[in-house]
Order: sequence, then structure tokens, then C-alpha cells
Amino acid sequence: MPASRSICVFCGSRPGHDPAHAAAAGALGHAIAAEGWRLVYGAGDVGLMGEVARAATAAGAATLGIIPAHLMKREQGRRDLTTFLVTETMHERKKVMFMNADAIVVLPGGAGSLDEFFEVLTWAQIGLHRKPILLLDSKGYWQPLLALIDHVIAEGFADAGLRALFTAVPDVETATASLRAALA
Repeated sequence: MPASRSICVFCGSRPGHDPAHAAAAGALGHAIAAEGWRLVYGAGDVGLMGEVARAATAAGAATLGIIPAHLMKREQGRRDLTTFLVTETMHERKKVMFMNADAIVVLPGGAGSLDEFFEVLTWAQIGLHRKPILLLDSKGYWQPLLALIDHVIAEGFADAGLRALFTAVPDVETATASLRAALA
């Protein structure tokens, strides 16, 4: 796999209540490094964001962190990254993250992670990209979201093909294998 592959990780700026999610974030950071990929993420040093970045950095991965100026204190912008960019807005942050990634992995998170997932999913739905999108369903975290998407399809507000635009995976090992295959 070429070292130039970059994986954008969207995830929570909080750790959540279940330590399994932080463990998955750390394992993903290690896997990104082990594959020779670069981590692209929101540049925070808190929550799952911090966990994935610490693991990737410790394992030797190249890292690109993008953070809007107004979140520098709240998300404790991590400055020991390979590349650290400060943007003016959240929209610019998401755009730069997406443009610098070959694939997207969404770990558990809150409203921000949902926003990021639905934005890249919508872009895929309208034909703006074909990048792999993975939902890392740590301990079944995304099951309610998957049920909602199935409901949207069943109610006729989306084509059944919407489900083919992303892949839900149960663990980091499956995510890594899926990324490896998709980026080959």
C-alpha cells in the first residue's frame, strides 16, 4: 500500500461512557500507522480524537490535524502533529479534511460526527465522490443510526442504494481489511 494513503477519522471530542470506544480509537490509530497510512483528523487532543491521534503518533504515523481557531482551547489543539492547520470555520475544516483523505472512518461521536458522516454520505449520494466511508460500529454504537437509515429508505426518502455508499464494520480489524481492499 502506498504511504501516500490518508484516512480521515471523524469521531467524538468526548470519550463517551464506554471505554471500548476509546480502545477502538487507539487501535485504529495504531492500525493506521501499521499500514503506513496518514491520519487526517480534527486536530483535537480530547476524547476519541485525542485517543486516535496519540496512538497514531506513538506508532509513527504521519498526521494531519485541522482545527478551526474557535475550537483551539475547547479541543486542546494538538501541536505535535506532522502538519497542523488552523481554519477560520467548521465548514473549512471539514472541506480540508475531506480533500486530504482517500477514505473516511467514523468512530462513535455526537452531533459533530453525525454532521460529518451525513455530509460525506450526501456528497457520495449526489455523485461528488466515491471515497470509501466506514462506520466503525464499536459495541453496536451505530445500530440506531443504521436503523434510522433503513427507516428513511423504507419511507421512500432515499433509494436503497444509499446503504451501498458506506460500510458498517464491527471492529478495527475489519475496518483495516476493508480499507486495505478499497484502497488497493
